[in-house]
Amino acid sequence: MRRIQGVLAAGSAALLGIGLWAQQQPKPPAADDSGLGVIKVDVDLVNVLFSVRDKRGALIPDLTKDDIKVFEDGKEQDVRVFSKESDLPLTIGLLVDVSGSQRNLIEVERRAAEQFFRQVLRKKDMAFLISFGTEAELLQDYTNSTTLLTEGLRGLRENSQVGGLHPGPVPTASQPRGTILYDTVYLAAHDKLKGEVGRKAIVLITDGVDQGSRVKLREAIETAHKSDAIVYSVQYIDPAFAGGMFYSGDGDLRKMSEETGGRLYRVERRYTLDMIFDDLQRELRSQYSLGYSSSNPKRDGAFRKLEIKTRNKDLKVQSRKGYFATAGPPV
Repeated sequence: MRRIQGVLAAGSAALLGIGLWAQQQPKPPAADDSGLGVIKVDVDLVNVLFSVRDKRGALIPDLTKDDIKVFEDGKEQDVRVFSKESDLPLTIGLLVDVSGSQRNLIEVERRAAEQFFRQVLRKKDMAFLISFGTEAELLQDYTNSTTLLTEGLRGLRENSQVGGLHPGPVPTASQPRGTILYDTVYLAAHDKLKGEVGRKAIVLITDGVDQGSRVKLREAIETAHKSDAIVYSVQYIDPAFAGGMFYSGDGDLRKMSEETGGRLYRVERRYTLDMIFDDLQRELRSQYSLGYSSSNPKRDGAFRKLEIKTRNKDLKVQSRKGYFATAGPPV
């Protein structure tokens, strides 16, 4: 288990992954055993993953290119590539809140996560595991081994001590450092997923409360966008700890998930964590992918708004809300 150390530079809030991240070996590319050689792609394509559900929330698995339209900044685009991506390699980062408010839930989270990894990981998929409270800790780096991930999950334990990712004086009541939620999402997206290719997902288990992150919610979302990572938030609140308190993290988790193409789940008596993980793994295997060449050729770093619509107005599309038009492949 390794503690994630980092410094957020004033003004730019850019994370310098010194120490731990520098020591890690990059994830090896998946071997091509198809016998077809390297597949060449058009790097100018804007690639978007999305899911589609009906009014009852059931996934729609049989759409075609003719069933959808895509718009960038309100202008319809010409879709050049469309496919069902049930077998495209997947990279998953599981981020588990182990702050004081989650102490009674850790064992349930551990067991459910073990089952999730066993269900979702296939031959060419990879996953990593981070716990976070007052600090973030890498419990397992990239692996396809459910055995190693299970061992990493055994390292989940409460982390609610003063200190953590950003050393400094003992926090005051006005600046508590209890759960560095946004910092951890930033770390996972920027330091772990940005350089990866293919489908990328961050699965976040938390009550949604952030205390003490140097990174703001907007920065965490932008970094997820730039790494092309979808954020799925699982809000898990311990009623015994909450004592009837109102949790304001609900809106932030929804915003983070919906803007990146994911969704917010809530653990409830009739909708358990096991059930949520089962739905999530089915969604990850029921995604569509489209690619288009933007009608706006500028690569000025601006954020371009995306919207995907289906011809059937009763269906709901779940996709990221846009991308940053930077130089090189669109992100």
